[in-house]
Amino acid sequence: MIEPANEVRTEAPRKKRFSRRLFWLAIIGFILTSGAGFYVYFWLTHPIGSGPASPAVAVEKYQEVWSERPVVLLGFGDSITAGFGASPGKSFFTRLLKNPDDEFEDLQGITLTKVLPNIEGINIALSGSTSLEMVDVLLPKLETYSEETYGIVVASIGGNDVIHMYGRTPPREGAMYGATIEEAEPWIENFDVRLTQILDEIGTHFPGGYHIFLMNIYDPTDGIGDVVNAGLPAWSDARAVHGAYNDVIEATCEERSDTTLVDIYDEFMGHGIHSTQFWRSFYHSEDPGYWYYDNLEDPNDRGYDSIRRLMLNRIADVVPGKL
Repeated sequence: MIEPANEVRTEAPRKKRFSRRLFWLAIIGFILTSGAGFYVYFWLTHPIGSGPASPAVAVEKYQEVWSERPVVLLGFGDSITAGFGASPGKSFFTRLLKNPDDEFEDLQGITLTKVLPNIEGINIALSGSTSLEMVDVLLPKLETYSEETYGIVVASIGGNDVIHMYGRTPPREGAMYGATIEEAEPWIENFDVRLTQILDEIGTHFPGGYHIFLMNIYDPTDGIGDVVNAGLPAWSDARAVHGAYNDVIEATCEERSDTTLVDIYDEFMGHGIHSTQFWRSFYHSEDPGYWYYDNLEDPNDRGYDSIRRLMLNRIADVVPGKL
């Protein structure tokens, strides 16, 4: 009779130890699962969101005709202006002229066509083109317009110079990915000269007057520079080279009375690969949507909507007075 009693007393501590192990295994499993879920959502998942992008458009400036003059809306530059990655009818260039069938309520009827009834859209932008290729390929395609025609030029220049060739080749001018800032300095200086050359040449094709709306270069890493998390090779001087190119673009716009900066860098900040990270200073609680296409370097439909809105505001600030 004694032995069974001993067996009972021995079994009870074993059950307690087993229960404690299960408890701690459950806690560890919960922590690991939660941590993995946290990482996946806040680093690997990029919800696009829905609805209108920012900013709001000053629609009151689009209620009356600005001019009956012939006007050309010229698209010049790389894939952003070409509309790569946009759904049909939803590139920013197309939406400047015509609303898609499912246009957002706040911009129903708000187009350049409404205020400039004799406007024509011509888009010669070329996806993948660098600023060097724009000199050799795009500038020769420009038509010279009559003195009765006014030109509104929307342009994206320089982004491919910075990001090509994604680290697959040694850095060089026009494909600087992976360069140190010291290596890139002469290429940045050349870009400064080349950008002025491009803008000057565009202007000569509009003897009746024109204005250029030039975008700067956005940052899909939201200013953090962790390109590895974007699926690209490490690049320690990425932010420095990118920033230097934007400095050239912004200084050029300030120096020229015929060119206005369209600041997509600031507008897209917080809508890149860290858009869901609520602890960041750039987090948009009202709209943490991701605005980039699958290839990372072009906008998605919401990104193109934002650029369209920025363009509408900048054009309304400048063009009525010019006309």
